[in-house]
Amino acid sequence: MPIPTGHAPRSGGRLAAVGTGLAALAVPLWAVGMTRWQPLTEPVGPWSERLPEASTYWARDLRFLALMAVASGLVLAGAGRRSWLVPAVLLGGGALAADVAVDRADPTGPGATVSLVAAGWLAVGVTVLLAVRRDGATGVAGPHRRADAAGPGDTSGAAVVAGSDRTASAAGPLRTGGRDRAVLAGVAAVAAVLALTAVLTRSPTGREPALDPAALVTALLLLAVTVAGAVAAAPARGRRRLAAAAGLAGAGGVGLPLVRLVGPPARPVPAALLEAVLLLGVTLLTRPALPARRYPVLVPVALLAPLALWHVALLVSVALSPGAALTALAGNSPVGGGDPDVLPSLAGLFAGLGTALVLARTAGVPGRPGHRPGPSAGGSARPASAERRYP
Repeated sequence: MPIPTGHAPRSGGRLAAVGTGLAALAVPLWAVGMTRWQPLTEPVGPWSERLPEASTYWARDLRFLALMAVASGLVLAGAGRRSWLVPAVLLGGGALAADVAVDRADPTGPGATVSLVAAGWLAVGVTVLLAVRRDGATGVAGPHRRADAAGPGDTSGAAVVAGSDRTASAAGPLRTGGRDRAVLAGVAAVAAVLALTAVLTRSPTGREPALDPAALVTALLLLAVTVAGAVAAAPARGRRRLAAAAGLAGAGGVGLPLVRLVGPPARPVPAALLEAVLLLGVTLLTRPALPARRYPVLVPVALLAPLALWHVALLVSVALSPGAALTALAGNSPVGGGDPDVLPSLAGLFAGLGTALVLARTAGVPGRPGHRPGPSAGGSARPASAERRYP
């Protein structure tokens, strides 16, 4: 079946560049958080009169969020394919472990920052090379099929099956479309929740000069991941859809600083409203036109699910106290006074994953069988078979 007009597979080079670039930008953010912001949060000596309290180690949470942006950027660069998803997740887990070890060494100064940036970029480069090799081993070459699977003019199902037969025994079916739109939409939703987690980061006093800029820059980087993931997961690129993407970026770019300007006790309400706007924008970008009956359910889900899941994850973090273990491993003074050593960053990650699943359940999974697109904004109606084959 020929590819419908306007729905040919898009080049993955631009997407790979954007995703890798976002991952690379997150590395200096993590390094600065380690060498400059982290020392600002640590009490001086074991007999300091300034004992740690809840949220004292806010720099740690911002670093963890930056590392999550690295992993999300690499998943985006690989268009959500498993060949990139697995190395990116492994890099993220390894980076969190390395963060604790580096924190224990207490690096400071410009030289240490440059060294950490170089090490981080090297890790990102090695991960990209491994993912590209996995692409070659599984018969995926970016968004297009390999030349040995089908010629440039052959778009028949028989050619797809022929190419799949040569690679199925070794690495599963050949992914001819090159993009997993469901994964990309999930990355966008998770990054949106993490952006709000960053902007809600607080300290015991709330008056540290570096806190507001650090939280805002981290949030804006995650917003960029959100917009890029949503655009990559879109079924078509019409003018209306691109305008919606610009509106999503504008809403986040204005809303995040406004939320940060509000006092910490009053931030949850505007943060929840902004989160709902971002998640609704991601949903509308990544799905074709939804039936009208779904909106009365989708709006309250986007408004309440992230905040509820974030608080549940935070309560679990308080009960299990992983922050205390990480504080001890990093050689830092334990939080005293009966305050919990929580990890809002990890709570935001689990809340984001849960929100992505709830949205997929409510609005449908993009690019999967049974999710039939209607007439897309800026484009023509698209058959379900084309939706699955060319996501």
